[in-house]
Amino acid sequence: MKKKSFLISFSFFLSGLFFYGAASGATTQAVLTEIQDQYEKTSDFEANFSQEYIGKVMRQSQKGEGKVYFKKKGMMRWDYKTPNQKLISDGQTLWFYQPEENQVLVSHAEKMIKEFGFLVGEGDLRRDFKLLNINEFASQKEDPIVMEITPKESHSAVSKLSLTVDKKTHFVIQVDVFDGLGNVTRTRFTDIKTNMNLSSSFFQFKVPPGTEIIRMQESSPTGGKKPK
Repeated sequence: MKKKSFLISFSFFLSGLFFYGAASGATTQAVLTEIQDQYEKTSDFEANFSQEYIGKVMRQSQKGEGKVYFKKKGMMRWDYKTPNQKLISDGQTLWFYQPEENQVLVSHAEKMIKEFGFLVGEGDLRRDFKLLNINEFASQKEDPIVMEITPKESHSAVSKLSLTVDKKTHFVIQVDVFDGLGNVTRTRFTDIKTNMNLSSSFFQFKVPPGTEIIRMQESSPTGGKKPK
């Protein structure tokens, strides 16, 4: 079975960033609160995405792209154009479908929602993550905020996240997911549209007849697997 990357679903540290280091408690709390509040009041959203997996040891760079949809109650759908695959959650079950492999990996969505649920208003950045540092462009107000956060609870697939946040909308526009070995999955969101009234049925997956079903017991497909 070939390894694939699914996501997350942040970011390049560009030259010209002003490093705030140990930002004041008020500033830190304000930024996290703005991001959290934005996602809590958004019922659903969709976006185009591009994704890159960068291996630390082999220096492999593997890429994917497509369209992603999120809806409250832990629902999400990643329709990849490249490679040909789908990652779908209805909030209870997570399906990772690989038509060229003629197989679907099935697991519980709970762990994924716990780590990435803030994207659909289910998690809480302030409660679930610890801020490592925060960076801002010193020049223009429209430039993004970049912050590094780490899960407060140990996670085998995620050692830290780097989030690039649009300063005007407070939506996350890029995510870098670092695993314990230093491998990075980078995902960038563009053309974000919110409150599109997406149907819950859109986040269901019907397994095609003849497809091999592999049921995952403990690990979920969100943890550092690679695209083709």
